[in-house]
Amino acid sequence: MVVTADAAGIVQSQSDPELRKIYEEADLVTPDSIGVLWAAKRKGHPLPARVSGVDLAERLCALSADKGYRIYFLGSSPGVAELAAEKMRLKYPGCNIVGARHGFFPADDDLVVAEEVAAAKPDILLVAMGIPRQEKFIRKTQGVIKAKVSMGVGGTLDVFSGTVKRAPKIIQKMKMEWLWRTLSNPKKIAKAKNLPIFAWRVIRSGK
Repeated sequence: MVVTADAAGIVQSQSDPELRKIYEEADLVTPDSIGVLWAAKRKGHPLPARVSGVDLAERLCALSADKGYRIYFLGSSPGVAELAAEKMRLKYPGCNIVGARHGFFPADDDLVVAEEVAAAKPDILLVAMGIPRQEKFIRKTQGVIKAKVSMGVGGTLDVFSGTVKRAPKIIQKMKMEWLWRTLSNPKKIAKAKNLPIFAWRVIRSGK
């Protein structure tokens, strides 16, 4: 299980014991925000770079074209996962996306959906349902789906499909992609409110 941890998600995990346990027990946790890089450096454990879910997912699609890895897209609004799959197949000819499904279903249906996903026998499962829903779905259904790699990828399928534009390269280089996303989608303001909480808790905890 791969977790892409951003500052807002870490704040959520501090009041959600289940999510915190998932973070602590994940096989790989990547720093998916500038805030996490800042915190790590302040704590004396500097990390070389941000590793976002979007970038990891796209790299996996490229590798799929070369290695034949079977990928399943699960999440986002109806039709988006299918469109994302189509775009990735065009961008990376040979990309082996074996299934795509929206993420608009209740948690009570998790195991039913898991059986549907398992039938496609994916090597890699990318779940785009937002934190903490995607991480909890993965943990709950790992034994059913049995993908070799499972990762929560937030809004990645929206970006892949073209329904949401990623920040321009210059904004990414300025390390202001979080601000771009917030201004582009007011729904993310609630998530952005966790950023000052994260910063305060890091400062308060000392170096």
